[in-house]
Amino acid sequence: MKFIENKNKFFIASLVVIAIGLLTMCFNGFTGKGAFEQDIEFKGGSLIQVNIEQKLTGTIKEELVELTKEITGDANPRITAADNTDVIITMTRADADSRIKLFEAIKEKYNLKDDQARADSDVSPSISGEIKLGALKAVVLGAVLILIYISFRFKDFKFGASAVIALMHDVLIMLAVYSVFRIPLNNSFIAAMLTIVGYSINDTIIIFDRIRENKGKMITDHIDIINTSINQTLSRSIYTSLTTLIMIVLLFILGADSVKQFAFPLIIGIVAGTYSSIFIASPLWYIMSKSKKNKKKNGKPKTA
Repeated sequence: MKFIENKNKFFIASLVVIAIGLLTMCFNGFTGKGAFEQDIEFKGGSLIQVNIEQKLTGTIKEELVELTKEITGDANPRITAADNTDVIITMTRADADSRIKLFEAIKEKYNLKDDQARADSDVSPSISGEIKLGALKAVVLGAVLILIYISFRFKDFKFGASAVIALMHDVLIMLAVYSVFRIPLNNSFIAAMLTIVGYSINDTIIIFDRIRENKGKMITDHIDIINTSINQTLSRSIYTSLTTLIMIVLLFILGADSVKQFAFPLIIGIVAGTYSSIFIASPLWYIMSKSKKNKKKNGKPKTA
């Protein structure tokens, strides 16, 4: 397959997805929804966890939403399943009396016992601010360390720079998914993001390593070297991602809501990471290498 010759098509496809995500963030921001749906860990608020002694269905979810709205005044509470019978109700900050009234109402409606409440807590905005800052630091620091490591390992800064740009591509794709599908930002978001960064860079390094090996074996231009290297590692990249995806998809299908919130963006991230390793990182390295060659060529003094 001719990867370098079709690089512009791959770049355009990625830019379209990223642009959709950015436009969605802007639209949601201007309409007052916020660029992202933020869970309690990111925006602060209150939660209670209750064992309702039955599986959470759509009807029960609607009933709990209406109860929470009526008692706490929260216009948009979120109901998720912690496991088979436990549900978590998250809301904007509610005082202790409101949370007690909510539990009493739930207990009365579903004939629960007094010990069915599993958790009742607040998360302050200051703590959520620390979580946001920690997430940002983790991604930025990870990108910087990856840039240094790959540049040192391959003795070529262009390898490191193209790998980091490909990682930023994956991050933007993930953010687009969170914004478009309104998946709440929470601790699972941080875990999913860092998981994808690590997964994607591993695949990219394998392809870069094959490019470096072929540079010493093949007497040809970079286009043939890159195309050959990617084709040689293509089946490995696809099979590895496919086997990983099978397990994540099963988690998404069979897992509780909290697991699905982690699994769904992970599925998108694995696809995006595999795509960027094959179609984005190596073409970026080719463009940077070509640009450097042209500068050297144009910089040579003319002879009489």
